Amino acid sequence: MLENILNGLMQRYMERVPDVKAIIETMIREGIIQRADDVENDHIAFRTMGVPPLGIQSLEKIFLHHGYTKRDAYFFKEKKLNAFWYAPPSPRYPRIFISELRVQDLHPRSQALINSYTSEVKTDPVDALDLDDAAAVDTFLHSGLWRLPTLEDYKALAEESEYAAWVIYNRYYLNHFTISVHNLPEGYNTVADFNAFLERHGFVLNNAGGKIKVSPDGGLLQSATVANMITATFSGNESYRIAGSYVEFAERKVLPQFAHLPAGQITREHRRDGFEAGNADKIFESTYRAQTGKGEE
Repeated sequence: MLENILNGLMQRYMERVPDVKAIIETMIREGIIQRADDVENDHIAFRTMGVPPLGIQSLEKIFLHHGYTKRDAYFFKEKKLNAFWYAPPSPRYPRIFISELRVQDLHPRSQALINSYTSEVKTDPVDALDLDDAAAVDTFLHSGLWRLPTLEDYKALAEESEYAAWVIYNRYYLNHFTISVHNLPEGYNTVADFNAFLERHGFVLNNAGGKIKVSPDGGLLQSATVANMITATFSGNESYRIAGSYVEFAERKVLPQFAHLPAGQITREHRRDGFEAGNADKIFESTYRAQTGKGEE
C-alpha cells in the first residue's frame, strides 16, 4: 500500500521535473548506477498551508497511518515556517519532511488572500479519505484543494512569501526527492564529488548559503538543484513561468560510535539521522527567484 502511494508520487514528480530523469540517465551513462532503482531515496518533502483544517496536522495522517513515526520539530523564523520529519516503518522507504507556512505571522493582507482560497476547505480532507486505498490517496495528493489562483494573487503573495506563492499554486505537489550520495561508488559518494559531477553535466545548483549546506556537527551535508521552471496556467487562462520542483542530494556521515565498522557492514542506522534547520532553511530557497533566475539564464 505504502509502496503504491510513494510510486504514484514519484511517477508524477518525475514527469514534471525534467532534472530527475536527466540526472538519473546521466548517472547511468557515467556508470555510477545500472538502473534508476539503484538510487536510494533519502527523503521526500511536502509544503502546506498552516491553517485549520489543513497544514501538517492534516497531511501527516496519511503517513502516520502507514507506519511513519513523527520525530523532531523545526522552526524557521525568517521564512515563517514550522516543520516535522517522519521516520519510515522500514529503511527501504524514504524519510518524510513536512513543512507548513505560519499564515498567522504574515501581513494581514497576505493572510486574507490565503484565507480566501483555503476557506473553501471546510473540513479536514484527509478524514474523508480511505487511507488504505492507494489510488485514492495518490489522486488526493495530486488534486487541488482550492480554486485555481489568479496570477495577480500569486504575485501578491510572492512579494511577502515565495513559499506561500508556491503552495497556493502547487498545493501538495511533491516539492523534492533526495538522492543519498553516500552509498554511491567512490568518486561520487560525497556531496562535493557529486556536485562536481552535476556541474560538469550542466546542472544548476542552489548556492544559497554555499552550494554545500553542512550541519554544525558535520554529519549531514546537503545540496540541491534549483527548481525547474514550469509554465503555469492561472485562472483567467493567464500563463506565467513559475518554480516547480527540484532534486536534493544528501550525504549522511557514519556516526562516531560506528566508525570502526567495515564499509560493507554500514547500514542506515549507523549514519547521522534526522535533519538540520540551518541546512533546510537554505534548501527551501531552491524555488526562490534569486535561485531559479540562474537556471533561466
